[in-house]
Amino acid sequence: MKITMDKNVVDFSPETAEETACMEILWRKIIDCAGDSKTLAPIGEYIPTKKNQLSFVIEGGSAKTVFSDQAAVVDTTYTCAICNKYMNVKAGDSVPLCCGKLMECID
Repeated sequence: MKITMDKNVVDFSPETAEETACMEILWRKIIDCAGDSKTLAPIGEYIPTKKNQLSFVIEGGSAKTVFSDQAAVVDTTYTCAICNKYMNVKAGDSVPLCCGKLMECID
């Protein structure tokens, strides 16, 4: 992973297919197309001689969820195929919408 900085802008450039896949997952977790996007907040410390790793926690975002007129038939879990968000839904409750379409049942 190549990391470059220009003043307050940090660019991450993956150098392998695995890094590209991980960056795509991270992007989907941070960006919420139906609400507020999240942020990365540093946790712990960064001392390269002790442990050469940075750690962040994903914070924030909107807790607001949009629901459809379609009802779930059974208690199940739904997921968004686009951003990978998960939601447990009880039978009779509305199926959630995410990224502009119905979430998919995974059970």
